Amino acid sequence: MNKLLTTMFAFAVACVTVSAQAQQVTGNAQEGAKKVAMCVGCHGIIGYQASFPEIHKVPMIAGQSASYITSALTAYKGGDRKHPTMRAIADTLKEQDIADLAAYYSQLGLKEGDAPPAALAKPMPENVLALVSRDKDNSCTKCHGANFNTPNDGTVPKLAGQHADYLFVALKSYRVKNNLHLGRSNAVMAQQVEPKKFTNAELKTLASYISSLPGDLKTVPESRIHRAAQ
Repeated sequence: MNKLLTTMFAFAVACVTVSAQAQQVTGNAQEGAKKVAMCVGCHGIIGYQASFPEIHKVPMIAGQSASYITSALTAYKGGDRKHPTMRAIADTLKEQDIADLAAYYSQLGLKEGDAPPAALAKPMPENVLALVSRDKDNSCTKCHGANFNTPNDGTVPKLAGQHADYLFVALKSYRVKNNLHLGRSNAVMAQQVEPKKFTNAELKTLASYISSLPGDLKTVPESRIHRAAQ
């Protein structure tokens, strides 16, 4: 009897797994172009600044990978990333909406024939190399790529060329604990940026260097986004 129950349980689990895989949502960039109204007010204006938790430019998301955008929006929706504005927006999105928006922004502004950022990368300066070298596992470059633009996993963001002030705020957010409105839950990142490892000044130095690198990220002006959606 126990053997029969075990077999039935295993079969049920296998069916659920297959069903979940079959229900994976595929994003549609053309549909995503119709759903960007809530995004363009911040991410479609070059140089636009947010004021929470401090004044900084909103991140460039055009050219980011679809899997990372999906992961980030899902984290805001689930509360693993805390930010009042992003949580409110993510709460309005269904799984298909997230997939469509991710598909749209991942290809927005990219052109065929663009020089691969890896070919343009410059040597890491000694002061930055000294900071990155503190990590014995080389997690910074192992995860985000040697030029911070070729992540080893789709849920890891491209960082090269991102706004330095945003990167600085994002890095500090992984240190925040027990705050209802601010912070990011990620054990790996929390370990990487802990205060005993880097001072705020050193995090700012890293952010500034990463921001100076060539990458795929950009802000596509709102007017161009509206034309694309028509």
